[in-house]
Amino acid sequence: MTDIDHLVGVLTLDEKVSLLTGQDFWSLPAIPRIGLRSLVMSDGPVGVRGTGYTPDDPSTALPSPTALAAAWDPALAERAGRMLGAESRRKGVHVLLGPTVNLHRTPLGGRHFECYSEDPLLTGEIAAGFVAGVQSQGVATTTKHLVGNDFETERMTVDVRIPERALREIYLAPFERVVRAGGWGVMSAYNGVNGASMAANATIQEEILKREWGFDGFVVSDWRAARSTVDTALGGLDVAMPAMDNPWGPALVEAVRQGRVPLEVIDDKVRRVLLLASRVGALSSDFSDISPISVDGDAVAREVAVRSFVLVRNEGLLPFTGPDLRRVAVIGALATDARVLGGGSAQLTPAHVISPLDGLRAALPDTEVVHAIGADPRPFLPPAQGPEWSAFVFTTGGHRFTAETGAVRWIGDPPGGQDVGTITELELRTVLTPTVTGEHRIAVSGFGAFELTVGDEKLYQGSLHPPGTGRADLLLNPREQLFTVSLAAGTPTPVVLRQTFEPGAAHSVATTLGHRGPGPDEEGLIAEAVALAAHSDVAVIVVGTTEQVESEGFDRTSLALPGRQDELVSRVAAANPRTVVVVNAGSPVLLPWSEEAAAVLLTWFPGQEAGAALADVLLGVAEPGGRLPTTWPRREQDCPVLEVRPADGTLGYDEDIFVGYRGWLRSAARPLYAFGHGQGYTTWAYADITVTGAEARVTLTNTGDRTGREVVQVYLSAEAAPSALARPERWLAGFAIAEAAPGETVTVRIPLPERAFQVWDGGWRTVPGVYSVIAAHALDDPRLTASVTR
Repeated sequence: MTDIDHLVGVLTLDEKVSLLTGQDFWSLPAIPRIGLRSLVMSDGPVGVRGTGYTPDDPSTALPSPTALAAAWDPALAERAGRMLGAESRRKGVHVLLGPTVNLHRTPLGGRHFECYSEDPLLTGEIAAGFVAGVQSQGVATTTKHLVGNDFETERMTVDVRIPERALREIYLAPFERVVRAGGWGVMSAYNGVNGASMAANATIQEEILKREWGFDGFVVSDWRAARSTVDTALGGLDVAMPAMDNPWGPALVEAVRQGRVPLEVIDDKVRRVLLLASRVGALSSDFSDISPISVDGDAVAREVAVRSFVLVRNEGLLPFTGPDLRRVAVIGALATDARVLGGGSAQLTPAHVISPLDGLRAALPDTEVVHAIGADPRPFLPPAQGPEWSAFVFTTGGHRFTAETGAVRWIGDPPGGQDVGTITELELRTVLTPTVTGEHRIAVSGFGAFELTVGDEKLYQGSLHPPGTGRADLLLNPREQLFTVSLAAGTPTPVVLRQTFEPGAAHSVATTLGHRGPGPDEEGLIAEAVALAAHSDVAVIVVGTTEQVESEGFDRTSLALPGRQDELVSRVAAANPRTVVVVNAGSPVLLPWSEEAAAVLLTWFPGQEAGAALADVLLGVAEPGGRLPTTWPRREQDCPVLEVRPADGTLGYDEDIFVGYRGWLRSAARPLYAFGHGQGYTTWAYADITVTGAEARVTLTNTGDRTGREVVQVYLSAEAAPSALARPERWLAGFAIAEAAPGETVTVRIPLPERAFQVWDGGWRTVPGVYSVIAAHALDDPRLTASVTR
């Protein structure tokens, strides 16, 4: 191993500070004289985007983190992480910016889909598995966002007021789990906590993270979250990213020379960065000897999707059987334009996306599978694509590339590895040859200044946003200009879209050429879908949210499905009692029609293999393996915690520890679907539970007629544990996966760590008393109970 202390000693102050300061959008600088290569970072909770947009090198898109948690399987999370670690190495990435372990405090949180669960134990276990998988490939993770970044409103400036007990038992717990499991990195949040900006929060980053937990990794800021020089340097931050708007660099060098920041503080940060470099093989003498593994990313994405789908209702309809399917109606705009990713920094470009319609058609070659839009929730026109369009040829600077749709975006390096400062224009050229004569709608959306020409007519020239709009608002809140053009079938029509940039602004680009051909109005679309369903053997409706509803950068204003999708479901279910509704949303939505449909399947944001996984589950090739990682409400006003709007720059977590199901359990209201709920295609009889030492053993039998998988959940409840501190009615203490063939009996062993019996009261303290140990199918479906005394 490299003598890191020796390397720290030979570096100059300027070199040391350079290692702590982003040199561009995604990397830290190399210092060849000590054998240090540049350390490269990449966004990637669901895939590895790399440092820019590379159409010839796409990324595998896994299902959303909430979907991964819905599988309740740390081993599956490790396999997903291992795949992303291998892809990181292939793309030259040393640090993957994830996982996100902020909790589902409120279903209105805009980034809900990028987090795992409302429960700290489930979140921590899934995250620990994911981190182990990524880091097994010599790639670092950064568990984020430390801490209290559970909503998006005023996220850059809000001060979150979290009671100490809730901070320890709920919000810091997943971070502690990953740190103690060996995570190499942590990312600090934009927000403040209890009066101090997280990028400068020495209480949490220095005292708790580094000293109490013994964290030897590095703490990196969220991008542009470091907004001061001395406070962040003294507050536990180790790396400030990116280069632009960075308060370190020369300013930090000067602060050290003036004595405002001790040199030993800088040296500690440099040691952490060099240890990171050693771990990921970026120091020449420590080049990683890990042999890159070959992983079938498509297979992993499909397995995670299947295992994540939660069947919340099934009145005997699923799985479909082949003889019953002569004609299948597939309904919904999202049946062809699958929502596989959430909006914001989690986005990337997969090599392909299998839509629900394509997946079912591929799986049912001898069945007539027909489609109707029904109700379209998308506020913007979908990207131009399909057989009516020629290749989409993009040119930027001196680089030319083609894409499958009229949409392109990147954050960081531009296509072709060009210098951002040299790019002033992006041009898209294509040809539309309509198959239908009539009024075609064509749109441009994104941010920046555009010029759109269709045929010989210039339809638009101008900027979609007003002057002075901030960078974050540009990226996270695109706008659209819509036009109607009369076109004749069979007549080729050239389309040219140009986008211009201010100097240096091409590091963040989002451009979409949208199109929709002639067709019925909203009422006509629903009537068409109802008629199609009425004359089909089964109807599969795909409903969900849009990028304008669920995204980083803003919180949701409602849990209702956008558009007329609720009406569509009710009318189709009335026309065909054999209707299954597929909910394509990353977080809870209201389902007022839940008892009208024969089956309801939650598929989250299911990744690139969405349609293939859906066909597997609907046709019974695989069992839907998911259980709810968060509670789904019946009504919005019933949620124990809903507020995401700060008052005077602060937001109090006044519910203390009573978030998620902990809050629901003390409410008179009952959710639509409880935490842990989910059905499979077989049944289970729980036979016995015993508790010995720090372990529960649960024996159960598969009483159905097919092999299945059960998530055995163990909850604790204080029978007689007197304490001045209020405790939830029940709380998750552990879980395990049981697999069995029909008639087979199995026993699973579930550890019960001492922490499960403890509360934070100025320190961790076990509360003595008698506890119920409850083996359950779900929070609201207990099966067996034993007692244990602490």
